[in-house]
Amino acid sequence: MGASGWEYVTPFAGTVEASLKALHARVFEELYGDDDTYGNLDELWEDEEFMGEEGTHSVLDVTRVVHTTAPPSDRRLADYGTLRPLAPDRLTHHFGTGRPTPARFEQVLAEADAAIGVPPGRTGTLRDECRMRWTGVYVLLYTGDEPTHLGVFGFSGD
Repeated sequence: MGASGWEYVTPFAGTVEASLKALHARVFEELYGDDDTYGNLDELWEDEEFMGEEGTHSVLDVTRVVHTTAPPSDRRLADYGTLRPLAPDRLTHHFGTGRPTPARFEQVLAEADAAIGVPPGRTGTLRDECRMRWTGVYVLLYTGDEPTHLGVFGFSGD
């Protein structure tokens, strides 16, 4: 089926874990709410054959948050299905600040998408920060001084 990139902006629910849980519920309902295949998210995740071979090509393919900015490795099974923060220096590199807004997050991702196919030699885009399939990156997004949203992006598939 190939690799699929995905991205979301979701309200910040006090913690990254709570925000991801709420996002999972929303995306599950969008993708499977009218489908009889899975009654709930746990049933989807228990389908090891589907999740291991095809996946959902959505944020549902990442199941847990890790609080390290160290890059994941395809040699560590525990790194698959993880969502990790964008490193502070990379936040500044891509956004010009450590506190990007939801609008700026969407703008930077749109610029990254527009740069697909640009010849080598160009500085990496935000999408390049997620290099391993079946993983994702998150960015805490701000309105004023308050974290109000979580920006999430990643890739699933082969």
